[in-house]
Amino acid sequence: MNALWTSQDAIAATGGACTVDWVAEGVSIDTRTIAKGDLFVALKDQRDGHEFVAQALAAGASAALVDHIPDNVAPDAPLLIVPNVLTALEALGTAARARTSAKVVAVTGSVGKTSTKEMLRVMLSTQGKCHAAEKSYNNHWGVPLTLARMPADADFAVIEIGMNHPGEIGPLAKLTQPDIGLITTVAAVHLAAFDNIQGIAVEKSALFSGLTENGVAIVNGDLETSDVLMDAAQGKTILRFGSDAGFEFVLENVTVTEDQTMCQAQTNDSAFLYKISSPGRHFALNALGALASVSALGADMGLAAVDLAQWVPFTGRGQKKIIQLDRGDASLTLTLIDDAYNANPTSVAAAIEILSVSNPIDNIGRIRKGRRIAVLGDMLELGTEEHQLHAGLAELKEIAKIDLVHCVGPLMKSLWSAVPNSKRGHWFETSSKLAELMKSQLDAGDVVLVKGSLGAKMAVIVDAIQNLGQSDRS
Repeated sequence: MNALWTSQDAIAATGGACTVDWVAEGVSIDTRTIAKGDLFVALKDQRDGHEFVAQALAAGASAALVDHIPDNVAPDAPLLIVPNVLTALEALGTAARARTSAKVVAVTGSVGKTSTKEMLRVMLSTQGKCHAAEKSYNNHWGVPLTLARMPADADFAVIEIGMNHPGEIGPLAKLTQPDIGLITTVAAVHLAAFDNIQGIAVEKSALFSGLTENGVAIVNGDLETSDVLMDAAQGKTILRFGSDAGFEFVLENVTVTEDQTMCQAQTNDSAFLYKISSPGRHFALNALGALASVSALGADMGLAAVDLAQWVPFTGRGQKKIIQLDRGDASLTLTLIDDAYNANPTSVAAAIEILSVSNPIDNIGRIRKGRRIAVLGDMLELGTEEHQLHAGLAELKEIAKIDLVHCVGPLMKSLWSAVPNSKRGHWFETSSKLAELMKSQLDAGDVVLVKGSLGAKMAVIVDAIQNLGQSDRS
């Protein structure tokens, strides 16, 4: 058994009391995915985790972290009883950080946090034992959970930190104590909770307040708010990445094709190349920030640049899928770009650029002409200028290469009204209504982008497209 936590270690970290001795190999908050030997943490969120303690123990959990003994659990069950479960989880995270010699990278940014975190995971995993956050576990419970899961013998750890209101990043950064802090970008996201983009930059820059004594701040130097980030990092080593020749890491050239992104960059008067096996100019800059982090860690950046080609986006974050529309004819396919997890003006612009360089296939469908089709849902939490920001997408130069734009939601109606009549597809209040039309609106040879904020439920449309045939990841 590989012990992650013993009952004695957990008591020392949390100040709690155990009913019996136990040893945990992992930490879980979800009985649907719990593994045998996990410590189950009974958090209170949409449901009270105490309702699932008996189920977790029956599924093989070694113990449960609780603030009381649930009614349907025996008093002598393996429990760690504490005054507050979330506070105790944070204490486990603090103890896990203190006991490891791993070099820790913390990543935040308005766009690209998860992608960049996964790039770092891929690059660092060949150079040591790398621990990284699952999915987008980047909030007030996700960060301490990720830390609590960190093996003591890890060589590297990559922690994603997010926010949607002021005052969230600083405490999580101090909990994480990163050796490297990377801010991918600052964009018009969560403006409903901030006065302006400057306020967002101030919140993002709080990442640097948690840096270790010799910590390094990695800053995107191409932003209108870069000065805010630089000011917050004063007293620390700062590495800038971007397009300016004076930066420590310079992105000199990016070539985006249908299937990949080729990048030429320079650092310390030394040129280097790297490839991303997915199209996207925004991926190129995020990857450069990740490579700067690798360099700051003292790892092999040349090897990392080669390994970067193994990274591909998660489902819902720009992953490309080939949908076979006819089981009897392998040539009758369309291409789905599944980017339905989230959206803001910056990420939608990047996704439309990817769509614009994609190559539809002519003469294989009933329409005979392959088309570039954008299916876009509302971008949420944009504040008072939300309608203008949606309509403004029509001004992107890449829109000229898009054949058809379908829209979902009251906010995206502003874009639907702004695009030329020749490109205007359907608009519906809800994604389910548009999903019903996918079979009639799409054809073999098309390339289809689906993107929107999570609340717009664009995954319903992704599912409808995938249900048109057999899908295989490209």
